[in-house]
Amino acid sequence: MICEGSINCLALAYLADNISDSQRASAFGILSGVSSGAFVCGTLAARFLSTGSTFQVATFVSMLAVVYMRMFLEESIPDQVDGISQPILQEGEDVIQKDGNAPRKMPVFRKIPSVGDIISLLKSSPSFSQAAVVAFFNSLAEGGMISSLMYYLKARFHFNKNQFADLMLIAGIISTISQLFLMPLLVSPLGDGKLLSIGLLVSCANAILYSIAWSDWVPYAATALSIVMVFAPPSLRSIASKQAGAREQGKAQGCISGISSLANIIAPLIFSPLTALFLSEDAPFHFPGFSIMCIAITLMIAFVQSLMIGSAPSTSRDKNSSNCVEV
Repeated sequence: MICEGSINCLALAYLADNISDSQRASAFGILSGVSSGAFVCGTLAARFLSTGSTFQVATFVSMLAVVYMRMFLEESIPDQVDGISQPILQEGEDVIQKDGNAPRKMPVFRKIPSVGDIISLLKSSPSFSQAAVVAFFNSLAEGGMISSLMYYLKARFHFNKNQFADLMLIAGIISTISQLFLMPLLVSPLGDGKLLSIGLLVSCANAILYSIAWSDWVPYAATALSIVMVFAPPSLRSIASKQAGAREQGKAQGCISGISSLANIIAPLIFSPLTALFLSEDAPFHFPGFSIMCIAITLMIAFVQSLMIGSAPSTSRDKNSSNCVEV
């Protein structure tokens, strides 16, 4: 529970340190595609392994990942990364000047961002604050789907665990192919801002299809929309990354992850009781998929907010241009 969220945002921060602004959306998409591929492989492996063996294999693979990281991944050098934007927080905040002497390093625990640092980070860049709002509503909808969809499909169409597994595998395979091959081709002509909006709009259409599903084949058809829905998270991460400085990628990605986690905590408290109410005999009106329709409305709010972000250009380009003129 402690490591799951931090591993993802640290991997994104490491990738941002080593990839230029123009290639970040594609790189984040490929990383998400690899993760989706790993999810598919893990799901398939779990169906053929016993419960005890599954945990043993998972532990071994985790240890193998640590060994691979220590052997092949070099520490990133933010000062030499090309195309990094102006920092959101002050560069000198991790040193202490005392009595006119040379600055000394601040203690490690003093470097941990405070609530004030996070608020400053959100206020300093309009694009970053808008991306944070999109992340909240998108994660609120995602958490609502996770907590409500299986309950809804079981009550509505009597889905069993095998059918749920099939839906997960189909979505995982489609997501892997789309993020590895399709998204890198679309980033250059469209940009991460448009890909974010397209992904959120199709996610909204997906939720609407689920809410009005009239047959058990409709959820399978709706799952095919994952080929476009998966554009949203990598594009959002790319936009947030371009607003952060070289030494602040971890802070920026961690902030987005924290906001997403908060939304995932709130979502079940809202959508699970709502789903139960409209699937019961005490529903105010007959609409079994009303909670899923509310999720679609949440995604529409995220979509409208994403239109305000635009392409979210990095401020580093202006800085680099001025430096070239001075030279």
